[in-house]
Amino acid sequence: MPDDQIEEFATQYTAAWCSRKARSVAFFFEETGSLTINEGQPSIGRGAITEAAQEFMNTFPDIVISMDGLDFEGEQVIYHWTLKGTNSGPGGTGAAVRISGFEKWTMSPNGLIAESSGNYDEAEYERQIEEGVDDGK
Repeated sequence: MPDDQIEEFATQYTAAWCSRKARSVAFFFEETGSLTINEGQPSIGRGAITEAAQEFMNTFPDIVISMDGLDFEGEQVIYHWTLKGTNSGPGGTGAAVRISGFEKWTMSPNGLIAESSGNYDEAEYERQIEEGVDDGK
């Protein structure tokens, strides 16, 4: 897939996250695609990916994802993002969170994500859930 098409794909993927419709996020993945976050248990298939996305959307009802950039490593695409939101979902702390990370995508021949391996600073995320964002960040 040409770089300009990947950039458009990533822009639409970002918009799907911001739509707060988890199923929309899952449609960017192959039917049997996978999403792994911080080397955890992979979410395999669109149903499981929908559940994983919905968990973030429930935690942050006002979730906004921004695309910070794309890098290319051979056949893989590195999608850099920032999540902003308030932990005001069920059992939430009310703390504002702003955390950046990336997803490393392996694209399928169909132009969808076959595998995504995401990563963010989990310790900083947990700190922000409890204490909120530092003003200087």
